[in-house]
Amino acid sequence: MRAPAPPLSRRRVLAGTGLAVVSALLPRAAHGAADGFRILRAHPGSARLRGPDQPPTAVWGYDGTVPGPVLRVRRGEELRVRLVNELPEETVIHWHGLRLPNAMDGVPHLTQHPVAPGQSFDYRFVVPDAGTFWYHSHRFSSEQQERGLYGGLIVEEPAPVDVDRDVLLILDDWRLTPEGANDEASFRSFHDAAHAGRLGRHFTVNGGPTLDLPVRANERIRLRLVNAANARVMPLRLERLAARVMAIDGQPAEPFLARESRLTLGPGNRADLFVDATLEPGASAALILEDVRAEVPLVRLVTEGPPARAAPRGEPPPLPANPLPERMNFPAALRIDLPLEGGAMSPLMMRRGEVPGHGIDPAARIWTMAGQASSGHDGPPLFSAKRGRTVVIAMPNRTAFPHAMHLHGHHFRLLDNLDDGWKPFWLDTVVIDRQRTARIAFVADNPGKWMIHCHMLEHQETGMAAWFEVT
Repeated sequence: MRAPAPPLSRRRVLAGTGLAVVSALLPRAAHGAADGFRILRAHPGSARLRGPDQPPTAVWGYDGTVPGPVLRVRRGEELRVRLVNELPEETVIHWHGLRLPNAMDGVPHLTQHPVAPGQSFDYRFVVPDAGTFWYHSHRFSSEQQERGLYGGLIVEEPAPVDVDRDVLLILDDWRLTPEGANDEASFRSFHDAAHAGRLGRHFTVNGGPTLDLPVRANERIRLRLVNAANARVMPLRLERLAARVMAIDGQPAEPFLARESRLTLGPGNRADLFVDATLEPGASAALILEDVRAEVPLVRLVTEGPPARAAPRGEPPPLPANPLPERMNFPAALRIDLPLEGGAMSPLMMRRGEVPGHGIDPAARIWTMAGQASSGHDGPPLFSAKRGRTVVIAMPNRTAFPHAMHLHGHHFRLLDNLDDGWKPFWLDTVVIDRQRTARIAFVADNPGKWMIHCHMLEHQETGMAAWFEVT
């Protein structure tokens, strides 16, 4: 690995905070206020990322923990959250995957002003969709999210879902020094930005190392998986058990068994799995990250106690559908070509004569979308669509690296290669492998100014971002 780049002058070194808040193995619930708002305080803290017997790592977190408190709300109810900024710099909260009013989307300089240190901002909106979502900083994202500013958001179905247990698993990777500190010297490095993004070698589940999850034989568990990593695409395998995919990116899917119990989550992706613990007493299984260097057990499921029932349950019905568009008008669709270009080994980099390994500045532009490099809020819109119009975007990835393209304020269908048929699920983030093309379609039914960007956060901050408008 190349030597880390020097940090930008914007980054401040934390010292002497005196805070020692340790995240629990399972995410905590949020605290409320007298006026009905749930208070989220973004401030420095610490987390025992390497385990309870290891020294803590300095982090930034909501309520000082990593991950932040779990927010729970029922579909159709109003979510009220007051962000209190106790950090040394500006911040915001983005509600990843929610189809919410534009003013609540949490994108600095596009939908709101950044929240200054010592200030607060109220997020208040009705949540239209049940499912697994998450929230995270969208200001200086590659650093603030990497420091720990993210948490889980569970929107419950109108009626309880028939499972024995519901477990949220937030997955992340960290780049730590040998002493266990966050490797701050490599924040915002040119090398990371021009290549695959910031990749860490220490993996956490809910803010700690490998999680042991006791289960009962024949128990049905809903596993809610969230990939909160800056840039890592996570190929996962559930050994010894079948993984039935019930929802992707928060939206119910036509249930299907994952082939060989494998699935891949890009940065920002989520998946809801129903897992029946068809294990003998005392036996175990594991959720494994199939990393290129080694297989990493993230969660161990260990049978304990009496069986939940004598035999496994039958096939579950689909989750109740959310109120998504029922049809798309492809003949009248607005069709957009959005080639993804740039990065290391690209003609763009060679023309500029830039050498990976040197630090970047805030104006660095390494990646482009449709020939333009943007922060995601500057310049003219990528396109404008009338409310209700179908939009089809073709994204050929002409780079040497994958990209996880995330659409704000909407969910989309992933189209087939040769026609406008689609896969049987909705997405808000899609991983596009190098030298491949993805075609997506959505109904522009949410008015406002919305980002579309790569969720490899170092790519987003160095050009691979844009915005569009629904009028």
